[in-house]
Amino acid sequence: MLLPTLLDAPALRRGVARARGLGRDVVGAWLGPDVNPAPLEQVGFERGWSPWWMAAQLVDVPAEADQRVRLQLETDDYQGEHAAYGRLLALAREQPTRAWYAGAHVDGRFAGHAWSFVDGELAGVFDMEVWPPFRLRGLGTALLAAVCAGARRAGARHAVLNATPDGELLYRTAGFRRIGDGVTWWRHLAD
Repeated sequence: MLLPTLLDAPALRRGVARARGLGRDVVGAWLGPDVNPAPLEQVGFERGWSPWWMAAQLVDVPAEADQRVRLQLETDDYQGEHAAYGRLLALAREQPTRAWYAGAHVDGRFAGHAWSFVDGELAGVFDMEVWPPFRLRGLGTALLAAVCAGARRAGARHAVLNATPDGELLYRTAGFRRIGDGVTWWRHLAD
């Protein structure tokens, strides 16, 4: 759930049941600091990390192509215990397209990934990560550019994301500006 302003415990229970029925193992909620989290606690969510909210106009985000990063509809990068993540690629195949997945590869090795999701003129960028051995090589910038370009082509004008201190410089360099602080909440469905 991205930035709800009002939470309702019965609706949250229905959402958790739906996620469980879809085979998900975790549900997350990203809140602004002014949202009452009590309904999340009632449904078994636990407080997570506190991100920095950042936003940009997509015309300001560089769109340089990088051969190491491409948008994908299918991948065999997720095997074994990570196979469930690979099933999320079904989101990228939905029509009309509202979600984009980018994978990064260096010398044939999987090096990182990122997602974007569009709702009207707003794109959310999430789950962006470059594996430690491949950091500081421009892959984060290339992943961000790829998923933002997909969202821009679909009509999004703005993008939001949450950043950790490690990612803040990359996002700021790409045109994102800090707009506030947030809180994450997580419900692990194996519980």
